[in-house]
Amino acid sequence: MTLTLPPAPDSGTRAGRDLVDAERWPDVARLPRTSALRTAVARRIVERALTRLPLRVRIAAAETCDTRQPEGAAGSPPTLTLRDPEAFYRRIGTDGLIGFGESYMAGEWDSDDLVATLTVLARHVDDLVPQALRRMRGAWVHRRPTSDLNTVDGARRNIHRHYDLSNDLFATFLDPTLTYSSALFASLPAGPADLPAAQHRKIDRLLDLAGTGPGTHLLEIGTGWGELAVRAALRGARVRTVTLSQEQRALALRRIADAGVADRVTVELCDYRRLDGRYDAVVSVEMIEAVGAAYWPAYFGALRRLLAPGGRAVLQAITMPHERMLNTARTHTWISKYVFPGGLIPSREAISRQSEAAGLRVVHDAGYGDHYAETLRLWRERFLSRSAEVTALGFDHAFRRMWELYLAYSEAGFRSRYLDVRQLVLTGGSEPHGTTGALA
Repeated sequence: MTLTLPPAPDSGTRAGRDLVDAERWPDVARLPRTSALRTAVARRIVERALTRLPLRVRIAAAETCDTRQPEGAAGSPPTLTLRDPEAFYRRIGTDGLIGFGESYMAGEWDSDDLVATLTVLARHVDDLVPQALRRMRGAWVHRRPTSDLNTVDGARRNIHRHYDLSNDLFATFLDPTLTYSSALFASLPAGPADLPAAQHRKIDRLLDLAGTGPGTHLLEIGTGWGELAVRAALRGARVRTVTLSQEQRALALRRIADAGVADRVTVELCDYRRLDGRYDAVVSVEMIEAVGAAYWPAYFGALRRLLAPGGRAVLQAITMPHERMLNTARTHTWISKYVFPGGLIPSREAISRQSEAAGLRVVHDAGYGDHYAETLRLWRERFLSRSAEVTALGFDHAFRRMWELYLAYSEAGFRSRYLDVRQLVLTGGSEPHGTTGALA
C-alpha cells in the first residue's frame, strides 16, 4: 500500500451523506453509534491489512461523490480514496463489511478503479483479519434476520424486494434479451454487441443439456423475463415456467405473446414447493442462490419429485468454496441487507450432497466464471452510462451507488476466482436418502 496524505478532510465530507434520503436509507444517512476505542481498533486492523496489499490509499478532502480520479500509469495498483476516514473506520468497526458497503453508498470512500480495488480485496479476503482475531468474528458480523428466511411468504417478499424494483430499471443495463444471468461468449474480451448472442448461446447450451426438442414437456423454475421459455418453445417444447415476481410475469407474458409462442408457454406465480406434475426436463437458471440453505432439501426434493423417469434437471448456479460458504451462511452481509435478502450462494459440495440426499446424481458439471466477470462488466458499464435514465425512473443517489457497488463487487468476485458459475445436469440416480444438513 502507498499512502498519500493531502490536506485533511473538511466538513464538506458530510456532503455525501447529505445526499442520502434518511427515511429510505437510515443506516447510510447516519453514522452508527460506537465507541472511539472500537473505531480505533478497526482503523488499526484495516490499515495493517491494507499495507500488505497491492493498493494505494489516498486520503482526500471531499469532492463530488461520483468523481473518479485516475492516477498512475496503466498497470499500477488501484487507488482507494478515503473522503471521510473517520466515518469509514467507524462503520467497519461497528458493522464490518456491511459498514464497508454503506460507507460507499454514503460517498465516504471511492476508487479510480472500483472493480480492481474490490478484486484485490477479494483475492486477499482470508488475510484481511489476523488469524488470532478471526475467532472473534461475532464482534463485527451480524446474524441474518429471521424475517429474511425463505418461507413461502418470506420468499415472495424477498423476491419482490429485488426483482420487482422496476422492469425499466433492469432494461437500463441488460441487453434486449433481458437475461439476468451469466452469458457464454464465443471469445473474451467481448463488447456490448456480443451480449445478446452470448445470452442465446448460454440458453441454447442449457436447453441442449436438457435434451429439449419437439414435444419435450419442460418446467422452468425462475422465469426471469421469459427468454429461455421462448427459445424452448421455438424448439417445439411445451413449457411451464414459474416465478414469484409479478413484474417479471407481466412482462414475460407480453414478450412470449410477441414471440408467437403463447400457445406453448404458461407463466405462473407459484412457489417451487407447490409445483406438481412430472416433466421430461426441469431447468433452473441462477435461482438456487435465492433459496436459502434451510430450504435446499425442499428445492432438490422438488427437482427429484417433478422429474419424469429418465428426465434431467439442468441448473446454472453461482458457487463459492465450501469453507467460505459455511462462514457466510449465517452472516448478515451487505448483499443480503441491500440486494438479495435471504440469499446464499452454495458450494459445489453442498449441491452434490443435497442432490445425492434427494436421490439425484450430478452427471455434468462445467464452469465458466470468466464469462460472468465479462457479463457483469458490460452490465455495469451500461448502467453507469445511463445514470440519467435511472434517476428519471425515481432511483436516487444512494441507490445508484449501491447498484454500482453490487455489480462491481460481483464482477470482482469472479475475477478473483472467489466465485464461479456452473452448469450442472442432475438425473435420478437412486432413491432419496432423506434430508441432509445443508451446512454440513
